[in-house]
Amino acid sequence: MSGTSADGLDAVLLELTDFPAVGAGGPIPPALSEAVPRGRVLKHQYTPYPDELREWVLGAMRGTLPVAELTQLHWALGEFYATHALELAADADLIASHGQTVYHIPRIDVSRGWVWRGTLQIGEPSVLMHESGKPVVSDFRSADLAAGGQAAPLVPFADFVLFAQRGIKRSIHNLGGISNLTYLPSLNSSNVLAFDTGPANALIDDAMGRLGQRYDDGGAIAMSGAIERNLLEVWLRDPYFALPLPKSTGREYWSLERLTSIFELSPKDIVASVTAFSAAGIADQYRRFVLDLGLDEILVAGGGAQNTVLMTQLEAALSPVRVLKLEDSVFGKYGFSSATREAAAFALLGYYAAQGWRNTLPHTTGASKAVIAGKIARP
Repeated sequence: MSGTSADGLDAVLLELTDFPAVGAGGPIPPALSEAVPRGRVLKHQYTPYPDELREWVLGAMRGTLPVAELTQLHWALGEFYATHALELAADADLIASHGQTVYHIPRIDVSRGWVWRGTLQIGEPSVLMHESGKPVVSDFRSADLAAGGQAAPLVPFADFVLFAQRGIKRSIHNLGGISNLTYLPSLNSSNVLAFDTGPANALIDDAMGRLGQRYDDGGAIAMSGAIERNLLEVWLRDPYFALPLPKSTGREYWSLERLTSIFELSPKDIVASVTAFSAAGIADQYRRFVLDLGLDEILVAGGGAQNTVLMTQLEAALSPVRVLKLEDSVFGKYGFSSATREAAAFALLGYYAAQGWRNTLPHTTGASKAVIAGKIARP
């Protein structure tokens, strides 16, 4: 898995408990047991993108790469995944590769030139299949988009299978480039609520790029800057926050250039202000769509979980709801953490796809029906 922060590759080895072997499943997925978790992460490996590769990926996200370069990047990422995931893949029955999202158009927006919906994840899976000798599931988003959905968020299905628990109203929250949540109030999948809340690290990372750094380590720069409260109020009026559910978004929408008067601030104040904006936007979405339903705890995953300032602001804004990193929860001793959650989720989705089981929640994406998300390359 490589997310919208485009910082590198997270690979995990996920063991599923009390599930049929790959290829041995029947037509109906197993019912959820009362016990949690229903799997464990045995290994995790993170490999950062080299600077040149990351800039190449960010160029694709900005839409500035000519088709010849995009084609080469698609295969270069396939080679990168194969090179750095083979150690874990040696012990696997199946590989799931989400790839790198470089552009996501969930809805038509003529003002942005979006006259056709679409989504593109790159990193050729056949390279990984050839090098590993294992079946590889990839291209998870296209089937939901074809069924009328927004192709995001997809991880809520896996969150439900892995983390839903009777008697606890829990949110699994991802602070990646984009922020998204999965609300799990029960063992009934129809009650799951999931959507993208807006930016998390995307604006912070872009602001840090202006300081020659990839990210704000621990929130140190945000802590040293001043928040421009007046601009914060203006930014929180962005129409995305008022959109009804289901909804999804991406880096294509959230950029520093879209924020009014952002470049009138000093670089450190930009970091401080967009960090506060991410926290405020997330809190706004919980108030609009979740808190009235009841919420016991928020388990945070993604790189933003390591940003002390962002986490502190979220805790203050959402008090008295308990906010903690996934690794500090009951799931931590089973290998689930802020770094492993998303890769583990796509491993679960890949398993369901390989069994021929539907693995989406259409009410969270807007699709007309549940689909089997993922295509399989077989050795």
